[in-house]
Order: sequence, then structure tokens, then C-alpha cells
Amino acid sequence: MIAGGLSALIWGGGTVVLFAALSVLTWWSYGRWAARARGPYQAALPLGDTTALDRRMGPMTDAHPGQSGVLPLIPNREGFAARIEATRAAGRSLDVMSYLWYLDQTGWWMIQEVTKAANRGVRVRILLDDVNVQGLDRTFLALNQHPNIEVRLFNPIRSRGHVVRRMTETLLGLARFNRRMHGKMWIADGRLAIIGGRNIGDTYFGAVGEGGLNSRDLDVAVAGPAVGRAEEVFDAFWNLGLSLPILTLVPRAQVSNRAFRRRIRRHTARKAIRADLRALPGDVLARPFRFDGGVEFVADPPDKVFKRQSDTWLIDRLPGLLDSAERRFRIVTPYFVPGRAGLAQLVAMAERGVQVQIVTNALCNADNMVVYGAYARYRPALLRAGVELYEYAPPPRGDGKRDLLHMKLFKADGREALVGSVNYDLRSAFLNTETGVMISDPRTMDDLDAMFEKLIAPEAAFRLEPHGRRHRFRVERGGQVTYENADPGAGSARRLASWVVGRLPIQTYL
Repeated sequence: MIAGGLSALIWGGGTVVLFAALSVLTWWSYGRWAARARGPYQAALPLGDTTALDRRMGPMTDAHPGQSGVLPLIPNREGFAARIEATRAAGRSLDVMSYLWYLDQTGWWMIQEVTKAANRGVRVRILLDDVNVQGLDRTFLALNQHPNIEVRLFNPIRSRGHVVRRMTETLLGLARFNRRMHGKMWIADGRLAIIGGRNIGDTYFGAVGEGGLNSRDLDVAVAGPAVGRAEEVFDAFWNLGLSLPILTLVPRAQVSNRAFRRRIRRHTARKAIRADLRALPGDVLARPFRFDGGVEFVADPPDKVFKRQSDTWLIDRLPGLLDSAERRFRIVTPYFVPGRAGLAQLVAMAERGVQVQIVTNALCNADNMVVYGAYARYRPALLRAGVELYEYAPPPRGDGKRDLLHMKLFKADGREALVGSVNYDLRSAFLNTETGVMISDPRTMDDLDAMFEKLIAPEAAFRLEPHGRRHRFRVERGGQVTYENADPGAGSARRLASWVVGRLPIQTYL
């Protein structure tokens, strides 16, 4: 019996040692390969005065020397329209960073727009996180074949086509693979930048069809010195040793440009997308930018993926923003896992008299039950402290689907707000790299407050209330108020699955 146990212990220990050794070897091998595969250094192009954006944005920024302007893009269709307008007006450069780029109707339309810009001579750099590009290589390789377009992938998997090799590489390199580039930027001519939470795809642009998910999101367009700072950060990510040209991953790939152009025409000729385009708001970027308050572009440094801290991480800015609140602090985050330190700060704020209001997704429409299960464990302590919790769950559409919350906002009183890609979770804090904009423009503060009020309106969200040792959900529909003890609208299987996975020791990765 003892001998058997000892043998099992030896085998188990040997397996752990072997796995660790293979992981180290995988990391070493990947580092050597990536050093050979990286592309040449590139920098943002200098500003000029010859493009449509130069003529539009230059006089406006010259009239406010040293200041940056902001324009909120709250409706999803405004986010789509603004990107199209910026791309069509660009005459010099287009730098795009995105965590996701779906090949749906708006994804293909944006491919067409950047291709047209490149045909005009615009230099296009596209930096995508690799975790969601796998399987789409041929499309982005075809885009990369344009002489004015280069596509790089952040922290890519080396094994592109073979499933078993890819899974093995992922498992052995999990510590590296788990670190993702989550920021979003769309920068045109160095004059205009669109920063926020929107990826590229129908769900973020209000273009979903029957059965699709519509993700409520938020961006801001900025002009002035903040754009230059965004370009600096883009360059730093672009030239990082983990941002590799897509062509080095599949060096022998050949994609027919003629076939690729046919695919673009086929996807963009659909009646649905053309109808959506006709319904878009016009001249979004012609609206006046606001220079009445401070605007600062903020971002995690790219070497955060190596656990280095060459510059301030965004998570280090949040405590100061929270502590600055005197009356009210508002948080919108689709993924809410504050951790012990975050929980303690939120509780302390509420106990000193600050009205803390948080809205996140309800279980009935959450797209990540694991994250929701982890968040649910924090609800009792937050409610006991007086924190107001709202769970976004608008009534289902005709197809039975509910809108999803995807926007990220941290707002202190009516003075300052952070808009960007940052969730209030441990993944955003320690694993992902994030981008955002700090804003203190009074009119934008009013717009964000109005948006928040719509999110927590009784018809749009459940409100959680303490109820004995537990809590209950206040549900108001059609003027009728009911109270439920279990997550409204979620079946028993979904509730059980969320409860189980929420108790797994994996919160650091959520």
C-alpha cells in the first residue's frame, strides 16, 4: 500500500517536472523564433497639411494649443459611422489596433474601406490580437498582400494549421498565451483617434440580424496632443517583439488577390449591409469637438505582457480615480471581478458616504458564465456596505435575444471619467494590456450620466437589494414590480453552472 502510494507520488512528481521542463523549453524556443520572425521597426508618419483630415482637424486643434478635444460616440451606429468617415478622410496613414475583427457584414465592409484607403496611397498598419485571428489567416494574409497594408499579430501561436500541435503549444505556453492585447484604437493621419471598447463586428455596431447579439458599447473620438500619445503607444506595441508580421507565421501562403477582391464584393453587396449603411448617421465627425476640459490618452505599457512595469499600469490609476470621488462613483463593466483589494476599496468608499453605483450584465444575458459566477460571490459584501448593484437585462427582442452590455466606464462625481477597454476584473488588472481616455469635459460628463441613467432604468436593469442574509432582485416590467430570489430570466441549469464555476480558484484569470 505504502509502496503503491510512493510510486504514484514519484510518477506524479515526475510528470510535473517534465511538464515544467517542456514549458520552459517551449518558451525558450518561442523566444528564439520570435526574435527571427519580428518585422522591421516602424514609426507613425509625421503630421502634414495636405489631407482632408489635416484641413478639418488642423485649424481646430491650432485654435486650442496644447489642448485635446473629445467627442463621445455612444450609439453603436455612431461608432461604425465614425470609423468609416475617418477611413475615407485619411490621406496619409491609418493605424488600427483591435482585440477582435469578425468577418461578418461590418467586418468585411471595414476591410473594403481600409483597402480603398490603401489604394489611395494611405499606409495602413493593422495590429490584431492573435487569439481570435486563428482560422482567419487567409483573409488577413490576403489583406497583407497589398503593398500599402501590413498586418501584425500580437502574441501569436506558432502552429497555425495543425490542431494537435496548436493545442500542445497553447498548453505548454499557457503563461504566455494567457496574456492578451485587449486595447482598441483607430487612428487616422495622426489627427484623429477613436478609442473605447468596440471591436470590429456587427455586434458592436448595431448591425445584428435575427438571432444576433447586440452589444451596447462606448467610444470617444479625440483630437489634439492625445492623438500623438496614442500613436506613440501604437508604435510601442507595433514594434514589440511579440507583435509579429502575419507573413512570417505562414511564409509560404499564397492567396489570390482576384479571389479576395471577389470575396469583398460578394460580402459588401448584400442588401442588409447596404441598408444599414443608408441608415447610418451622417457627418458624425463634423460635430464640434469639446475642448472645455482635460483629455488624456492612457494605456498599459506593452511590456506588461512580460510582467514588467516600465510605466504606470492602468490598474494603478484606478485607486486614485476612485478615491477622488466625494459624492458619487459610477462603474459600467460587463465583466466585474474586483478581487479583494478592489472589493475593500469599494466598500470603504460606500462606508465614507460615497454613492457607489455599479452596472454589469445579468446572468440571463451574460456571455461568460464563469465571470458571472465569480462576480456573484462579491454581491453580499457589496450590498451590505450600501453599494448599489444593477444587472443589465433589457426585455428580449422579438427573436428572444437580449442586448448585451460591453461598454466600460469609470466616473467620479461630475468631474472625471475613464472610457476605454478596461473592465473591473483581475484579467484587465494583471494579464491584458488596455487602453483608454481620461476625460473631464463637463458636457461629456453630462452625456455619460444620461447614458448611465438609461442603463439602470427599471425597464433595462434589475436592481439587487439586501433581503435578510441574502439578496433579492427588483424587477420592473410594464410598470409592474416583482421581487425574485433567484437570478431572473436564467434557467436552473444556467444558475447551477454559474454557481459551480464561480467557485473554482481561477479568479486571477477572469
